[in-house]
Amino acid sequence: MTRNLILLTHAQVRIDPEVPITDWPLSDQGAARHRTFDSHPALNNVTAIYSSQEQKARDGAAIHSATRNLTPVALHALHENDRTATGYLPPAEFETVADAFFAKPDQSVRGWETARAAQARFVAALRSLAQMDRTLGDILVVAHGAVAALLRCQLFGIDITRKEDQPAGGGCWFTTDLDLTRPPLAWSVI
Repeated sequence: MTRNLILLTHAQVRIDPEVPITDWPLSDQGAARHRTFDSHPALNNVTAIYSSQEQKARDGAAIHSATRNLTPVALHALHENDRTATGYLPPAEFETVADAFFAKPDQSVRGWETARAAQARFVAALRSLAQMDRTLGDILVVAHGAVAALLRCQLFGIDITRKEDQPAGGGCWFTTDLDLTRPPLAWSVI
């Protein structure tokens, strides 16, 4: 039986420019979307749940773990691309910097972790997770949009591009095999 990796990006967050990005929690709307998705048949065979250590991802993992009586595991290496150098950016400015992040994958844009480094870190973390997990079912990973897009590029064997970014700005998912050997299914919105 092929075990699946279900990669879920966190839904909407409560943005507070005065709070570090890594500490932003899910908003009420984001949490509600995760609760709605929790009954999706794609999650029926989940036997382990992992997340990044960022609050928004841990919040999502907690929702999906509670109904399955699982203990989510938060791993540092599953974090979003490191953009602590800029912290909060207004939406239009953020989109411009994110475009440059994907367009220049080997360059640090405004002090952000490079896309190539983020991709290597995230893919290595998922491979390590697959090797250490001893459960028998599917694995759910609650993470972030940019690193998920970078994973998709890796799985498709294509250059880094923002064309693989999630639709709708968050709260999206796809599946692939746990060994990361097959192309991912299309993005779906929760």
